[in-house]
Amino acid sequence: MRLPHTLNPQRLQGRMVGLFLGLLLLVQLASMGLVAQSLEREAERRLLRNLGTAQALLRSELTRRLGEELTKSQLLTADYGFRQTLGVRLFGDGPEAVRYALDQHARRVGAELAAFEANDGQLYASSPLAAEAVAAAKAMPAEAAQVGELRLALIQGRPMQLTRQAVMAPGLLGELVFGFELDSDLLEQIKTLFNVDVVLGVRGGAGGAWSQALHVEAPADLPQLLAELQRVMQAKPSAPDALRLRWRDQEQLARLIDLPAQGGEAGQHVSALLFSSLTEEVRPSSQLRQSLLLLNVLGLVVFALGSVFTARRLADPIQALRAAALRLGRGDYETQVRSQTRLIEVKALAQSFETMRLGIREHERQVQRLAYWDALTGLPNRQQFLQRLAQRLAASREPLALLMLNLDRFKPVNDALGRELGDELLKKVALRLQAFLGEAKPGGNVLARLGGDEFALWLDGFDEAKALQTAQLVLTDFEHPLQLGEQTVDLGAGIGIALFPGHAADADDLISLAERAMELAKRRQAGVLLFEPSMDARSPASLGLLSELRQAVEHDHLRLFLQPKLDLKTRRVLAAEALVRWQHPQRGMVPPGQFIPFAEQTGFVRQLTGWVLQAAARCAAQAQQQGLSLRISVNLSTRDLLDAELPSKLQSLLAREACTADALCLEITESAIMDDPARALQTVRALHAAGFKLSIDDFGTGYSSLAYLKQLPVQELKIDQSFVFGMADDAGDRQIVRSTIDLAHNLGLSVVAEGIETEAALELLASLGCDEGQGYFIAKPMPAEALLDWLRARQ
Repeated sequence: MRLPHTLNPQRLQGRMVGLFLGLLLLVQLASMGLVAQSLEREAERRLLRNLGTAQALLRSELTRRLGEELTKSQLLTADYGFRQTLGVRLFGDGPEAVRYALDQHARRVGAELAAFEANDGQLYASSPLAAEAVAAAKAMPAEAAQVGELRLALIQGRPMQLTRQAVMAPGLLGELVFGFELDSDLLEQIKTLFNVDVVLGVRGGAGGAWSQALHVEAPADLPQLLAELQRVMQAKPSAPDALRLRWRDQEQLARLIDLPAQGGEAGQHVSALLFSSLTEEVRPSSQLRQSLLLLNVLGLVVFALGSVFTARRLADPIQALRAAALRLGRGDYETQVRSQTRLIEVKALAQSFETMRLGIREHERQVQRLAYWDALTGLPNRQQFLQRLAQRLAASREPLALLMLNLDRFKPVNDALGRELGDELLKKVALRLQAFLGEAKPGGNVLARLGGDEFALWLDGFDEAKALQTAQLVLTDFEHPLQLGEQTVDLGAGIGIALFPGHAADADDLISLAERAMELAKRRQAGVLLFEPSMDARSPASLGLLSELRQAVEHDHLRLFLQPKLDLKTRRVLAAEALVRWQHPQRGMVPPGQFIPFAEQTGFVRQLTGWVLQAAARCAAQAQQQGLSLRISVNLSTRDLLDAELPSKLQSLLAREACTADALCLEITESAIMDDPARALQTVRALHAAGFKLSIDDFGTGYSSLAYLKQLPVQELKIDQSFVFGMADDAGDRQIVRSTIDLAHNLGLSVVAEGIETEAALELLASLGCDEGQGYFIAKPMPAEALLDWLRARQ
């Protein structure tokens, strides 16, 4: 069974209500206990005071009464008529007359008995108890009977107050003794004044039992009280000031006092038991406690209601804040966090939640912008473009052309002009593309920046012809330079095109194919390329070509060709460049352009490079064995330079082929360095440390050679053939070649020119100080075995 929130100790409301009520109940119980204890103690103290006052009153009243009785007896003995009557009857009428007179006068003064003892010792009494009373009176000190000291006498077990007076007429006739028995008037008076009951009687004798007990009402169960007193006295022989007795199912507080008495049996004495009901005395305080308990219960109920109300006032806003936190956890950042409470702390907490909600909402919007929008250009990013493209392809089979565009020379511009101008360049490119595409087909195009300097153009409804036409227009538009501050920047780009549904039906595949076409367009410097199935390494034709390449390496279908390099100073051939050819069993000799790019695309170029290095090392070792001086240059691809284990692999290869490191020259291209400069530099430095000669291939076609040339431990620089072909007729090319040669020599590098087709070019290069050259004018590439024969014949 689920408990209400206000009774559940695991909830805030339950804990608050339980804590408040527990503390209140504890305080109430403690206060009620202290009040009850205080009331009981006060009642006991009041009752003890009453008992003490009643005791003092009893003594003083007995003494007062004794004084009154003594005065009466004195007045009576001084009365002439009484003395004459007593004398006449004493000497005239005889004993009976005297007893009669005594009885009359005893009644007159209110005495229980009267006795007269003549001088001759003759005793005249109105009661049989007179003789014992006279004896008791004589036993008392004379002054006690005269001055009124409280003194009692036990006459036949009955307590009496005695007076003794001498009768003079005029001489001494004798002594007159009056006995006044105690009555209940005094006890009733004490009961009325102090609510204290008094039992007066004789105690002692056999067993110390009470006898002749005198009480106001003399209840029938009075012996039970006296028996309880006797039990308590036996249990506590030395009685304290107050005794606690149990009578009539009530607790009685009592005092026991002994009064001086004369006569009686041995061990008997007059005692007064003063007692009052402590239970009755406490009863008003018990009613007060009941009233206080009722008030406490009412207070507890009111406090409980107040606690529940307060707990709800506090818990409800917290529950509302909890619900707000759950909404925030579910991603609802739009619902405002409100609080209706007046509690300052809770309102502050709610305001903090609201501030947090606004902050999270703004952060979420920023995250959304970062996740789906390019922060620099404001264009959709790759994630958004991919999602929208996937939705478009799933919703319609209408044709669509996807253009992937990558800027040329962006990195050198960014490095030379700085990151800020590089970012400004990307913004202006985005604005130019937006304006161009808006004019091409407003509302039907999507432009996105996929990262770096790569843009994607989604042309809805475009076929192959329109896509190619639009791509060419973009390139034409890019021929107009951009102005960045005081700098004028020429733009160029490589564009790859993929079509839906002809090339791919999936958004990821379509983007991948367009990127592949773009990469090849940049590599071939073709400007625009439409995707073809042969470009896809996953196509059946490409997969078959990859399988055939593997078989070519395994079955030794590859051939090593070497193109000699001529020392332009000594006109001797001391080096050659390694080239690979594929001797296909069915297709014959396959040129490198048909399988090298594919090998680079699929990553199989590492196996090809490994085969070429092994063949070159074997050929160099054979040349050394034949006494020929030959250094073979081998091209390394980007993937080779990113292989951290390449130096150790080459060391193992040289050991197997019995070849030295200086017999090989490793040629690296600028593009291979720029793909991952840090890793490439690390590999190049390791190769240099191993003793290999390093050469920069195709110098002048890249855009960052000078930035990294000083960091590379190279010994050789090759001028690209595009500058060598026309240098004899083109002054610009000739100046570039001259500057390159001077630059290389100033850096301590040797220079190799490739693409020498004429004797004029050869002589011009020699005059400019070029160190080595290669080309068809010197010799065409030939099989490795033929080169060794050619070298021997040339020698």
